[in-house]
Amino acid sequence: MPKMKSNSGAKKRFSLTGTGRVKRKKAFASHILTKKSPKRKRDLRETTLVDKADEKRIKKLIVK
Repeated sequence: MPKMKSNSGAKKRFSLTGTGRVKRKKAFASHILTKKSPKRKRDLRETTLVDKADEKRIKKLIVK
């Protein structure tokens, strides 16, 4: 049986932390930036962790 392939799209969007949690970029930072406050835009630059409920599914896609 051939090797399982990891999902290329998910590989580009998510990464694992040292403790095994999944990191993601925040949404809503790409357009319509005029009405967003500087504080909100600054906060959107940072990464955040994926919710615990979705972690298992995403790990399955990126780690093969």
